[in-house]
Order: sequence, then structure tokens, then C-alpha cells
Amino acid sequence: MVVPELRAWRAARPRLARLARAARPRLVRAARAVKPRVARLAGAAGTRLAEPRTWQYTAGAATAGLALAAGAVTAAGPWDSSGQRTAERDRAVALERAGGADHGRRSGMPDPSDASDVPGSVSGGGAKPAPSAVPVLVGLGGSGDPARPASDASAVAAALDPLVRDAALGSRRAAAVVDVTTGERLYGQSAGDPHVPASTTKIATAVAALSALGPDHRLTTRAALEPGTGKLVLIGGGDPTLTARKDAGNLASLRTLAADTATALTRRHVTEVTLSYDTSLYAGALLHPIGVNDNLAPVSALMADEGRIGDSTSGPAPRVADPAAEAARAFADLLSGHGVRATVAGTAEATGRAETLATVSSPPLSSLVERMLTNSDNDIAEALARQTAAATGGRPDFAGGAAAITAQLKKLDLPLTGADFHDGSGLDRADRLTADLLTALLAKAADPAGPGLRPVLTGLPVAGFTGTLTSRYTDGAAGLVRAKTGTLTGVNTLAGTVVARNGHLLAFAFLAEDTTAPQAAQRALDHAATTLATCTCA
Repeated sequence: MVVPELRAWRAARPRLARLARAARPRLVRAARAVKPRVARLAGAAGTRLAEPRTWQYTAGAATAGLALAAGAVTAAGPWDSSGQRTAERDRAVALERAGGADHGRRSGMPDPSDASDVPGSVSGGGAKPAPSAVPVLVGLGGSGDPARPASDASAVAAALDPLVRDAALGSRRAAAVVDVTTGERLYGQSAGDPHVPASTTKIATAVAALSALGPDHRLTTRAALEPGTGKLVLIGGGDPTLTARKDAGNLASLRTLAADTATALTRRHVTEVTLSYDTSLYAGALLHPIGVNDNLAPVSALMADEGRIGDSTSGPAPRVADPAAEAARAFADLLSGHGVRATVAGTAEATGRAETLATVSSPPLSSLVERMLTNSDNDIAEALARQTAAATGGRPDFAGGAAAITAQLKKLDLPLTGADFHDGSGLDRADRLTADLLTALLAKAADPAGPGLRPVLTGLPVAGFTGTLTSRYTDGAAGLVRAKTGTLTGVNTLAGTVVARNGHLLAFAFLAEDTTAPQAAQRALDHAATTLATCTCA
């Protein structure tokens, strides 16, 4: 059985192919960087260890890296019944010539267009050719090879124990590893103890939003005219990705909304309006408990470009104090450019009689979730928490969003003991999650019975290639580890997936508190994830 494709991803395949082609030089550079390290490891550990590491790096980086680098992660779904991302498979097939992923030529006959120095290329006495498209997830729903051995929990513990005890991980740490293919927990250290999760909270937010709203749900911004009043209302739909920039890409465009609204007004012979803006979809305080912060705009149902001051599209940036007012001013200017004079009057809730003149809608929720996870986008996270509350009858504010996330996860029978949500982004230091819950969330997202949750996995940053992991794993498991990062002062977390050498999908979560050196803590977490991805213990 093949999992049905989500509509948004079907349309994304041509874009994925273009991005993958553009990403190939990056893969070559990454492979060159990692080759000396692989050689050193092979010499130190012997052939038995070198072969699986080389095979994994070649197969994982060649397929995952090419398909996912340069932002292609947002277009790479969906998954077939074997767990393989179909776009990755198609890309690998397109590259194939004489052998698996161009690695099947006779020794001494390299293709000058190939990444010939990728570890695992065929040469005299070298490793066997890598398969064309190693599945990103395998063994799900019994579709894996039953003859493959199960992971060795005692060996996993032996490999991870000294790494989890690294002093760089502070005085409080927790870890869990679960074999998603079999459901067996392979490793646990304080796995049921609540810890500050930082941005790994977004995994929970993503699962809750997708389960409540569905992957095809879109957030719509409207312009409506109050009959007989000359009053135009810009109605926020809670879309944090609404943009006023000229190049909107696949995002909802405030410019398009203004052009369509002006056309509709002109047809009605209206050339002057009083513009109000409606933010009533959300309730409560606009400011997160952390206060004014470059990591998050005031949370409003109406904003353009996340209220950013400047041209940035992700990461910290100064924000406007009132995103809704700023979006309304921009909308008024755009209307004026189309011959409709607009005077901004302030906030007002649209009446039931208001006639919708034009709408623009966000990308599907599946894409918003992927963008949120890849870039660790706090604005999207807080919007999705409120959207989850609104969709389930809760109050769409910080507390209501947190309660809605908890309720949705409870419906999914996830282990919530010790969990305590206070926001959707993980910026609130009062949040508490367990390693058990994080691994259970990832396993739930991998369940073939719930394809609507798959964007939780496809959105995870890819080591060495995308999002918050772009500059990490440059000399380790690039292309193999997919994980959500979390960082606050004194807190470093990492939760994600790897495919073990036995072909099983492993979900892992590492949480560390009271860390004093963020870079050292990151390296320790990355070392643990790399070990999990490359050791023969699994």
C-alpha cells in the first residue's frame, strides 16, 4: 500500500528537482571535507567499522543531501509504504547511470561530473557500491526486511553512556533512544524526568497542530467591505508568513490582496475607504512572557513578514511593536498604488454583514510545520499553538494554546507524565518535556497509519545541509542525522531520527540543563547522535 500524497507536495516535485541539482556542488564540498575523517576512522577502527560508516555516509549523504540541501526539505514529501521519501527516490533514479547512484563503474573510469571523492566510490579494494536510493525510513509497518537483526540495546547503552555523561552536558541530562521499527526502547537515562526542552517543544506543537487541523489546512487573510459605510476591514487569519515583499514565492502576498481588493472596489466605483484591521481571531497578551525579544514578534492574528525590521526571513531580528498596525499601513499604501485612497482608522472587528472582497491563503499547514521546524521559527510556532486552540474550542492565547497542545497529545495517547506546556515555541523556561515524550512524538509521526503527521519528520533540519543544522556535523554524520535543536542559556537539547545500519529507524532525544559552554554542549550532543547513526551497535 502506498501512503497517499499530500496535494501540496505533488506540486512541489519540479521545484525539488531544481533545488536538488543546485545542491549537488554543496554535497561534493561536504564529501571532500569528511573524506579525511573517514580515512582516519578507518585506520583506527579497522575494516569492520570503516565499511558501515562509509556505506552509511555515501548512501545517506548522496540521497538525503542532494534531495534536501538548500531548503528542499520543505518540498520533499511524501512517503511511500516502505517509508522512503518518494521525491528522494525519484531524484536518485534520475541520477542513476551505470550503477547505484553513479557508483557502479569499473575502477579507473570516473565520471568527471560525479562527486568521485565521496567515500564509498568504487575503486580497487574499496567499499561496495552504495544503493541508488537508500530509504530514509525503512521497516515501518512491517515493510522492512524481517531477516535483518534487531538493534542491540546493551551495545547502544555501552556506546552512549560515556557520551551522555560528558561534563559539557551540565549537571542534569536525560536521553532516550527508541527503535521505531520495532517499538523497543534501546536506551534511557532519566528518560521520564521533566526537563526544559527549549525549541524541541516545537515537535509537540507540530504534532498537535497537524492532528487538530490536518496537513492541508490553510490560514486565510481577508479584506471585507462593510456595506454602505465605505469602511474596509483587513481581517487577520493568523498567518505569520503573510508577506508584503515583491517576491512572495509560495507565501500569501499582501500585494496580491491589495491588488484584488482594489479591483473589487473599483468595480463598485469606490475610490476612497477608511481602513480598519481585525485581529479578533486571537486573544490575550501580544507579548510572550520573555518580553520584547528579537526571537519573536508580538503574537498577532495580523502581521506581515513576522513584523521583521529589515530584509531577514529567519532567525533573530528586531520587530515592530505593533505588527497588525504596521501590516494595515502597508496595505493602505498598496491600495493607494492601485488608485484607492485608504485612511487607516485603527482596530475594529468586522461585522457579520461585511462582504469579503478578496482573500489570500498561506501554504498548507504541512509546509508551515516544515518551515517552523527547519528554521526553528518561533512566530510560526506560537501561531500554530493558537490555531490549535481556536480549532478545538479553546481560548487562543498563550495559556489556551498550551492547553490545546496538551489535550491533542493526550488524544494521541502520548506519555504526558511530567510534561508542562506554557507556549508553543519553547522560549518559556517554564516548559517541561521528557525524553520519553519527545521520542514518542517522533515515533507517532513515523506511524504509517498517520501520514498526516509526516511533516514533523520531513521538517527536521538535516545535519550539514538545512536549517539550524546547516553548520553542524560538517565532519561527522552529514546527511544522516535529522533533528530539532533547542538552545536557551544553560539549556541544550536535540531530538530527531537516524537510520541505523540494520535499516531500522531510530528516534532519539537528548536534553541537557545547567550547561556552561553552549558550543561544547552542542558538540557533545552531535557526537552522541553521530555515534548512534554510525556505530555497529544498532
